[in-house]
Amino acid sequence: MKPAEEYIFNKPEPYKSIMMHLHAVIELALPTTELKYKWGLPCYYIGKRPICYLNQSKDYVDVGFWHAAYIDEKFHMYLVSEKRKLVKSLRYKTLKEVIDEVLIAILNEICQHKDKSLTT
Repeated sequence: MKPAEEYIFNKPEPYKSIMMHLHAVIELALPTTELKYKWGLPCYYIGKRPICYLNQSKDYVDVGFWHAAYIDEKFHMYLVSEKRKLVKSLRYKTLKEVIDEVLIAILNEICQHKDKSLTT
């Protein structure tokens, strides 16, 4: 098993289920992504460009986006920045909180801007 997969499978519930679901949605929405293990986290790349990462911290799972500056304002109500300058994330404490359509829409936007600078 790859380190990124081990990271996901070794998490306690409910985080493991949340991360497995997010993994499935990301791979379905962007089939050309490659799962890598960078900075101690599962990270999704298209070519050499990072798309997003998964992180379990405290009592939640984050899907972090480096190119957050390009995410449409209509999705900002779903995003958490917590004093981070570039990265914003979707945050989930339960699997029921995951809205696949929002995640897919954000992934598609990020993918369209992946070759641009991290800031607008």
